[in-house]
Amino acid sequence: MNSRERVLETLKHREPDLIPFDIGGAPNTNIHIISYRNLLRYLGDNREVKLGDAIFQTSLIDEDILQRLKVDLRGLDFAVFGSEKIHNELKEDEKYFYFTGDWGIDWVMPKTNGLYFDIRRRPLSGRIDSRDVDAIDVPGMPSQEEIEIFKKKANYFKESGLAVVLAGPDGGILEHAFAIRGHEDFLIDLLSEPGLAKRLLDKILRYKLNYWELMLEQMGDLIDIVSEGDDIATQKGMIMSPQLYRDMLKPFHRELFSFIKKNAKKPLFINFHSCGAIKELIPDFIEAGINSLHPVQVSAKGMDTKELKKEFGDDLTFWGGGIDTQHVLSRGTTEEVKDEVKRRIDDLAPGGGFIFAAVHNIQADVPPENIMAMWETFNEFRSYK
Repeated sequence: MNSRERVLETLKHREPDLIPFDIGGAPNTNIHIISYRNLLRYLGDNREVKLGDAIFQTSLIDEDILQRLKVDLRGLDFAVFGSEKIHNELKEDEKYFYFTGDWGIDWVMPKTNGLYFDIRRRPLSGRIDSRDVDAIDVPGMPSQEEIEIFKKKANYFKESGLAVVLAGPDGGILEHAFAIRGHEDFLIDLLSEPGLAKRLLDKILRYKLNYWELMLEQMGDLIDIVSEGDDIATQKGMIMSPQLYRDMLKPFHRELFSFIKKNAKKPLFINFHSCGAIKELIPDFIEAGINSLHPVQVSAKGMDTKELKKEFGDDLTFWGGGIDTQHVLSRGTTEEVKDEVKRRIDDLAPGGGFIFAAVHNIQADVPPENIMAMWETFNEFRSYK
């Protein structure tokens, strides 16, 4: 099988020849630029590294490295919250780098030991009304020039036998609302001003629908998987009650996924990113239309891989969960890394429906020895035959 066939078989819940491997193929399966630089040096390679997403400070992984690591997927990623603007509009003062991204959100990163950009100012914080929501500027769509670059890349990947992933614009619908309004203010809105909350959610949804209508029309025949997401939980539990999610957010997710599948030029798989302790909502995500779940945060409450596979493996592909990035990959010994990889493969691989990736982006504190221990162990045990 080539990589594309391998991934599609997996998403259809059949065992391919090998478990597919991903790093950099979908949003949040990447590697921090510091870790990538350290990995290259460990491999005896002193090339300059390129920044991919500015906010997360993840790297643009070189194609020859992706091939060397036998990565089965390639991603086309519209920058998160307008972070491409950093290259032209980055400013600095004595302590910080900063810029204004999409939706009028101000981002800041410390000069000393700064690892990513965080939000410094939200455009709709405090008391607002519907006129404020209506007045906020919506980001523009990718230009035709950008789309042509996407199409050229997608064509190359497709002809190379790779699975092609197209990411949605920015973060998720709820993540947008939090970034624009603030977590505390928007959670209050959901309960005390549901009409106002829905007005903002709907504005974000329309932006996403316009994006997907454009991109699926322009290049829907070149992609295999679309990727969306929304973080709805902490590591210990839900950010909101499951019922509030079902009442206020699930209808927007269902409309988004239904629109994508309706407007697709060919059958597409929907990958959904959601961190944290989300087990209680997995049946809702499946019902809303997702096909695979990322990052499978194994360190979060209730996210036991053996149990998840048993309960949801017939309906859901697990994209991630290959190794805990927070503790094992970053702080474990190489033997602990190897043991973790083998355990997650045993839990998630049987019957197909498992794309191996670390839990979320590989962070700056992960030693290259552990990255290679993960990769070498995975390759030792990735065969279904």
